[in-house]
Amino acid sequence: MTPDKKKLLVIEDDPGLQKQLRWSFDAYEVLMASDRESALTQVRRHEPAVVTMDLGLPPDPDGASEGLATLQQILALAPDTKIIILSGNQDRANAVKAIGMGAYDFHQKPFDPEMLGLVIERAGYLHALQQENRRMLQTQEDSPMSGIISRDPGMLKVCRSVEKVAPSSATVMLLGPSGTGKELLAKALHQLSPRQDKRFVAVNCAAIPENLLESELFGYEKGAFTGAVKQTLGKIEMANGGTFFLDEIGDLPMALQAKLLRFLQERVIERVGGRTEIPIDVRIVCATHQNLKELSVAGRFREDLYYRLSEIVVMIPPLKERVGDAALLAHHFKNKFSAKEGRSLLNFSPEALATIEAYSWPGNVREMENCIKRAVIMADGPQIGIDDLGLSTLAAEEEPINLRQVRDEAGYKALVKALARVNGNIVKAAELLGISRPTLYDLMSRYGIK
Repeated sequence: MTPDKKKLLVIEDDPGLQKQLRWSFDAYEVLMASDRESALTQVRRHEPAVVTMDLGLPPDPDGASEGLATLQQILALAPDTKIIILSGNQDRANAVKAIGMGAYDFHQKPFDPEMLGLVIERAGYLHALQQENRRMLQTQEDSPMSGIISRDPGMLKVCRSVEKVAPSSATVMLLGPSGTGKELLAKALHQLSPRQDKRFVAVNCAAIPENLLESELFGYEKGAFTGAVKQTLGKIEMANGGTFFLDEIGDLPMALQAKLLRFLQERVIERVGGRTEIPIDVRIVCATHQNLKELSVAGRFREDLYYRLSEIVVMIPPLKERVGDAALLAHHFKNKFSAKEGRSLLNFSPEALATIEAYSWPGNVREMENCIKRAVIMADGPQIGIDDLGLSTLAAEEEPINLRQVRDEAGYKALVKALARVNGNIVKAAELLGISRPTLYDLMSRYGIK
């Protein structure tokens, strides 16, 4: 046997079938096992990509209990292993049960070497793809943008903006609803900047009581207040040389806004109870889900601080506006949590995917992550259904995916919008739409517009 041959484990207690399988697949390095113990030993030692197995193994050669138990243990040891069940007609029910437990496929006895060979080859190819995908993901883990999963043009534009801004020293404001990944982008800004070797320090302004926030940000001297038994550095000072991330900046109290503004202007701080000005070199990144302009008009946020913080503003779109990202993220989180829970063959039912795409996701990516984690844990069979998601199916009307439906809906909306914009003037509407008047009349007739 050459070391270049792919490994194929055959779990079969019939010596005749063992010889036949070995002879039929001489292009592989065929490993043999006749019971559960020897099968698990071979899996641990050789980690074969593909396994063929008979469910009737000793000490239960006439049943399937031992075979199903072996299947379960192999998948627990090596979840990506592709197991092909060889079964007779009378074992079809057990073969289907094995598929539900995670087997890749089943093939009836007596087997056709050519057909079984194709199934084995396909299984090996799928295993290789999964391994390659895992290696690619592993190499991407160190990338600052590795946590951003999107194909939406708007979100990709955000990522490009972050990459452009990162090398500069400009203060960046990240605006977007809760759960859209603002801290993830803030960390990416740090990792892509010349400050990446220094500290990234984050403070959530909404999570710390107002009376503690000042000392948390600026630190304090020994004896500054009751309980201040030693000099303590603030988070801004701890981030010196690196990046300081102020999350939920809209919740910063007015008194601290003035102190933060002075720091941004002078780049020095004073600890609580201290009189010495300490120079600090830090890059400021802040984030909020609130509208700071409206807050400044209402007198709840300093206008001068807003302009200091918003040298570069990056708008992060909510998940409901990111075309196709709901399903993409659902698959990503399903794969992530399935691997953690040892359920690598779990998939979504078509109805579940339709619900995911139709739901508005008010909690954005954070809500999606929690939802899919719960679904992976709660799913009984190999599929995640609507009930496992726990989402309201009435939350949003499913959008059509059929191209004709999409085109008709878009055409109707454009036609109504154009007629409304020109107050029903047919000539102007046709010009606006870039079509002839007869075509416009045909469309109006088609959509029932008078």
